[in-house]
Amino acid sequence: MMRQVANEEMIRNAVGDEETERMMQPPELEASAGHPLWPQVQAALREVYDPEIPVNIYELGLIYKVDINPGNNNVYVEMSLTSPACPVAGEMPGMVEQSVKTIADIGEVVVEIVWDPPWDPSRMAETAKLQLNMY
Repeated sequence: MMRQVANEEMIRNAVGDEETERMMQPPELEASAGHPLWPQVQAALREVYDPEIPVNIYELGLIYKVDINPGNNNVYVEMSLTSPACPVAGEMPGMVEQSVKTIADIGEVVVEIVWDPPWDPSRMAETAKLQLNMY
């Protein structure tokens, strides 16, 4: 199990709110960032954690794509896991789905696990790297 050496509060105290928000964005995420529900979907994804890593799956870079349909607010999430042998592989899509479904006005939520491209630490947001001392 990985150990967290910093947390969001420590990062905010060091660099400020605006810079922390920038640092929380994974570098390779494809998302419907212009959709009015995007901030809430993003926040919901940040509530889901891999039980073995003390950082949320959004900042870990496990979320590859988030598509929010502008007509019906259905959400499609494409994600990966740190390893095909992840012990929560079968549960993680349901955890993501349930978190996103808590948002008012969200339609259907579909979560798909993909293995291509394989996840690697380069997909992590800067905050995740700081929290896990991986710089």
